[in-house]
Amino acid sequence: MSSSEVQFSEQNSKPAAKPLKRKAPAPDAEMHQRTLRLSCEETTQALYVVGTELKVNVSRSAPPRSKYFSVRCSPAVQYRISPPPPPQTDDTLPPLLTPKSTILISMDGASEFANDSKMSVKYYGEKTDVLGKAVVLLTAVEISLDVDADRDGVVEKNNPNKGSWKWGPNGHGAILLVNCDSESISKKKQDSESEEISKVSDLQDMSRMVLRTSGPAQLPEGYQLTLHISQSNAESVRVFRSRVQSHSQLKKLIFKNFIKDYPLVLSKAVLSQKVPYEGGTAETTFFVEGLRFPDKDFDGLITINLSLLEPASKGFPETPIFTDKVVFRMAPWIMTPNTLDPVEVFVCSTADNYQFLKGIRKLVQRCGCKLRVCHEYMNRGDRWMQDEVEFGYIDSPHHSFPVVLDSPRDGYLQDFPYEELLGPDFGYVTREAWNEEVSSLDSFGNLEVSPPVTVNGKNYPLGRIIIGVAFPTAAHGRNMTKVVQDFLWAQKVQDPIALFSDWLCVGHVDEFMTFVPAPDRKGFRLLLASPDAGYKLFQGLQQDGHGQATLFEGLADQEQITVDDILSNQQLREENNYVQGCIDWNRDVLKRELGLEDEDIIDLPILFKVEKENRAVAFYPDMVNMIVLGKNLGIPKPFGPQVNGRCALEAEMCSLMGELGLSCTFIDDFTSYHKLLGEVHCGSNVRRAPFPYKWWNLEL
Repeated sequence: MSSSEVQFSEQNSKPAAKPLKRKAPAPDAEMHQRTLRLSCEETTQALYVVGTELKVNVSRSAPPRSKYFSVRCSPAVQYRISPPPPPQTDDTLPPLLTPKSTILISMDGASEFANDSKMSVKYYGEKTDVLGKAVVLLTAVEISLDVDADRDGVVEKNNPNKGSWKWGPNGHGAILLVNCDSESISKKKQDSESEEISKVSDLQDMSRMVLRTSGPAQLPEGYQLTLHISQSNAESVRVFRSRVQSHSQLKKLIFKNFIKDYPLVLSKAVLSQKVPYEGGTAETTFFVEGLRFPDKDFDGLITINLSLLEPASKGFPETPIFTDKVVFRMAPWIMTPNTLDPVEVFVCSTADNYQFLKGIRKLVQRCGCKLRVCHEYMNRGDRWMQDEVEFGYIDSPHHSFPVVLDSPRDGYLQDFPYEELLGPDFGYVTREAWNEEVSSLDSFGNLEVSPPVTVNGKNYPLGRIIIGVAFPTAAHGRNMTKVVQDFLWAQKVQDPIALFSDWLCVGHVDEFMTFVPAPDRKGFRLLLASPDAGYKLFQGLQQDGHGQATLFEGLADQEQITVDDILSNQQLREENNYVQGCIDWNRDVLKRELGLEDEDIIDLPILFKVEKENRAVAFYPDMVNMIVLGKNLGIPKPFGPQVNGRCALEAEMCSLMGELGLSCTFIDDFTSYHKLLGEVHCGSNVRRAPFPYKWWNLEL
């Protein structure tokens, strides 16, 4: 008789010897347990999932007056009795049956055939006479729903952390991209809007999920595997199944660049779907598609479940006996600061901005990046490229691509981001303010991001988003719409900062601040518009005998003004005292929220004038409103006072920026932008290289 069996003579009324028990592994706190019911009246069939335990309450199926029990099992079956049977004076007796007597069953590996293992339990009376016998036929299968939980680009088998998410370099959890680009050429449409896959290239935007199974050729009759999601996740994810079984098949399909053999499995219309059990050792690949970014009503986490269902009595639904789950986090939309390398520069061509375009072209050529011009047939006279869109990207271990955020301003440029930018590996996202009034503060000159910073020991390796809002005490101030703010805050990885910008007529943060790269300290400088610095410069010119030097020389239809005139204008001085107070408020916020010191800030000599509703505009072209392309700066030509044949404002900028190794190019935007209350930055936009830092390594 096998040593794996309890040695008990069925013919005798007493056991031949003390039972020998096949030991199960030590209990695991994380091990899934399932209750199994036995019957002395009929043989029970049970499907066992490797890595779990079957829990049998021996007393529940015992015949009346049972006092002892014994267990026999096939070699592939292990068991343990819990709690351990109480010791007996006669060690030849089988274990004493108590109301809590439980058998915990496990198996090492998958079965070759259905019902190829067995366990039996005998029940004995007071005199060890046999009162009944319960038999269970066991079929073992291995089932694992797997994802790239360790974020290395490989779908590993049964990672213990696949069912949860943890931030940080030692964290875990799979990552999902929103499939917001468009593989279609003939018809402009985001891939996430289609419920079918038409090109293999679309699979690169999705995350792989693999069902791994091992066991007999077929599951016992009535058992089935089901993939399912919750109603709350259904709006955010879709799952496709691959029917392609080999790598060579997939290569052929990639060569053709067309695919039909990826049926939709889960969607908002189908929350649960039976999936095939292939038999033997098999893998079934699924492709998981993200549909929406994190937002106020969506934390970005997605759970997908796989359940093994057991047949019940005829006429009743199947019941789950095992569930595996995986968790994804949707990749956030990430902005790129001025310190990252430029890739493409975007500007508009209009009937009156030839000089501006000429200056931009020369600057871009010097930087070696690409220039993309949006022509009038598309922009319809809307020149404010910065205000219409903000460029960012999404990233995962297996793929990344740029994504443009379309502002709700919806000027004549409104079709540009969708019609001209959306395409293969170039995504699109927007937030529409259905029930909110859209103001100038919703234009994306009012949306910036800092370079990486450390604040009071907390690291922000992707920088921090910066937006402008109304002053907290303003009764009728303008604010960025809540729907856009909610979206920005929900991304989590670039913790936003709100500045006070409603004091400006246009109301954008790029009118008084920007960042430029620097070779020392934090790797950048914050540039702030400063009326105080402007007055200091002009006072110095006056003291040096240049009080009659004039601003705006060479500009037609623009009244010239001398340095003396500016310094004698008390109303202008009071207006700039107010403006300086507003900027100082923001200066203090930025120092606190970005961990800056005064040495990290450079004040630029810029004056303002206050117009209607006590809101300010730049008095002369606003030099802080610049485009930053590596070490090359495209700065609005200020048309400042001419001293010894050179503009004093340009000379001051070149001196300040030259100390950082930066080169200044002054671009004439006076008529085509400045007079329309904008500057170089407002009329341009830059797509930049992504951060080398991976967002999922953040400690949140």
